[in-house]
Amino acid sequence: MEHKLHTIRVMVNGTEYVRDVEPRLTLADFLRHELGLTGTHVGCEHGVCGACTILLDGAPARSCITFAVQMDGHEIRTVEGYAQGETLHPVQDAFWEHNALQCGFCTPGMLASAIDLLERNPDPSEQEIRETLSGNLCRCTGYQSIVQAVQVAAARMRAAAAGADQPGSAS
Repeated sequence: MEHKLHTIRVMVNGTEYVRDVEPRLTLADFLRHELGLTGTHVGCEHGVCGACTILLDGAPARSCITFAVQMDGHEIRTVEGYAQGETLHPVQDAFWEHNALQCGFCTPGMLASAIDLLERNPDPSEQEIRETLSGNLCRCTGYQSIVQAVQVAAARMRAAAAGADQPGSAS
């Protein structure tokens, strides 16, 4: 049986893509195989482990249970799009500094969830961080270094925002 292709127009990490996709192609496979963005990892393929989490229109979404055809007109941020040029996102930087990863398989999903949390809530409690990250499974760490990294990133982001609000600061 032949599948009809559907044309989608999607913004990924600030770049617009127009592609013909099969209706059954997952967003994870689209990102990895069609766009070469292999930072999005596929773990359980059931939306449970969180390794495939990306930011879809600013909110976390499981790319392994989302179809690419659904992305027409939407905006996606993947781990490849969090840094600004050579400057890591504060969450990425804190993960690196605090050894908040071991094998790195869960890291892209953890980063997406943490970035979303800090964009919504710049001063989360440890419990809020743990609850947010509870949808992302890690088999290597005890999560403590990950939580610590998110706390450090939150403090840095608040300090940077406060500095930007000061008179005479560059905006």
